[in-house]
Amino acid sequence: MNLLHHNSSSDSPESKPRLLVTGASGLLGLNLAVQLKDAYHVIGVYNKKQLQQVPFDLIQGDFFIEGTAERMIAEARPDAIIHCAAMANIDACEKNPLMARQINGEIPGEIASLARKHKIRLIHISTDAVFDGLDCGEEGYHEEDQTNPINVYAQTKLLGEQNVLDQNPEALVARVNFYGWSVTQSRSLGEIFFHNLAEKKTMMGFTDVFFCTLYVQNMVRILDQLIQMDASGLYHVFSSDFQSKYDFGVSIARRFGLDASLISPVSWKDSGLTAKRSPNLIMNTDKLHRLLGENLPTQKDCLEDFYQAYQDGLPELLKQIGLQ
Repeated sequence: MNLLHHNSSSDSPESKPRLLVTGASGLLGLNLAVQLKDAYHVIGVYNKKQLQQVPFDLIQGDFFIEGTAERMIAEARPDAIIHCAAMANIDACEKNPLMARQINGEIPGEIASLARKHKIRLIHISTDAVFDGLDCGEEGYHEEDQTNPINVYAQTKLLGEQNVLDQNPEALVARVNFYGWSVTQSRSLGEIFFHNLAEKKTMMGFTDVFFCTLYVQNMVRILDQLIQMDASGLYHVFSSDFQSKYDFGVSIARRFGLDASLISPVSWKDSGLTAKRSPNLIMNTDKLHRLLGENLPTQKDCLEDFYQAYQDGLPELLKQIGLQ
């Protein structure tokens, strides 16, 4: 039975389902908390980067301290958890593999075990990088396709997936790739292209790296639906189509009226990046499409929503929240 039905924004905090969002100062975590604050009593978890003037509750939690996960669950008393917290900097993971393993691989399993113990719905956020991007086939990677992570970040995120579903088969693991507006204005590729082009700075755009990135607010809407549906298992949560990172940057430039010629088309092999990247991450979303019974957003849809959020002042709102 689904116990997490939410009604209207006029509900009192006591009558709303309680949602615990880890990584609340990150791009996805903050957008989740802000976007769902009317439907849920949101409790965000932060570590060192405390937010200010947020329209939801906050809990400080350092997952490196034993017992933190159990304490925050006891304090928040959530009906559902969306675990966004991760060590996501790919090069930093290469330099600190043990830290990456604990944050991305082991802590998710601990949270999953506690969620199962306390009968709390859990969505764990993973990544498309668990695939090597060398052979996605004509249909793109399906959920059940063989994974082959090629860097420490991807290896530890895959371990996290496995630990979550081993500890809690009723949990949902969402593989994602997303962009949007963040509190630091530099957390996503979309923001990076926008701000650099607005300042007339030159950039590289990879012509041979393909992805199905989803605008973060579209992703929040889908994750909310998955909570409502009491879904479990492994799902690909992406746009319904794909493009290269170069074309992604050019499309942003054109939509915002910026100079697309500032973006140089290059190969990722010539980038000088420390960690290996998966070049062709075209993902199959048929399973999610069948579950939701609706078409997933296209790259064009996502760009339009990203642009509209800018027009509506979302970047300024997030900037005011800020980090202490």
